[in-house]
Amino acid sequence: MIRPVFEPETLPVAATGADLPSVAAGLLTPDALRARFEQRLAWTPEPIIEVPWRNTQGDPRVAAVLVPLVIRDTGLTVLLTQRADHLNDHAGQVSFPGGRHEPFDADATATALREAQEEVGLDPSRVEILGALPDYLTGTGFCVTPVIGLVHPPFTLKADALEVAEVFEVPLSFLMNPAHHEERVFRWEGGERRFFAMPYPRAASVASADGEPQMGGYHFIWGATAAMLRNFYRFLAA
Repeated sequence: MIRPVFEPETLPVAATGADLPSVAAGLLTPDALRARFEQRLAWTPEPIIEVPWRNTQGDPRVAAVLVPLVIRDTGLTVLLTQRADHLNDHAGQVSFPGGRHEPFDADATATALREAQEEVGLDPSRVEILGALPDYLTGTGFCVTPVIGLVHPPFTLKADALEVAEVFEVPLSFLMNPAHHEERVFRWEGGERRFFAMPYPRAASVASADGEPQMGGYHFIWGATAAMLRNFYRFLAA
């Protein structure tokens, strides 16, 4: 199948999660999250709504991402990156730090921590691993394990400018409010693609990897990253 080119930000919103309950603020604290992962309650992941771009040959490529929940005085935030425009996979998209599993990685947690350190300079010693969400199979042939971790300040970041164009944080409370979860649809001759999106307004000024300020507009969180955040919502709302 030929992958069609489209601009996800321009597509109309087909639906939102405004009819779903938000996750209570009391559940979005470090202690509450620790307890939630220890409980291992039953819950149902969000059905994958996007149609894969193509059939892949053989097994999907194994990968892991770190979902870094930064402990701030104002509440937890999610640390995200915007990928550089020249990358082969998911260029220019908002994503969690992460990447492919390497043979020397002991497990998905090791992959996620290593990739986070390589991409944004996050010291693994500042990360408290809580657990993982179910694997997410992307349409581009990656089987991704989302590893959830609390990031304890103080810490410093140094983005790899070859991979990361920008590093920013979004309040977890914003992302766990389903009213901010948009479902968008793209139709073309070969079929239809549906995906989640969670646009978040940019701060007045944020620093990119090269130190230049980025002004205004939205961080357009969509695709696999938004889908994994939606699963995190389902996990916490169960």
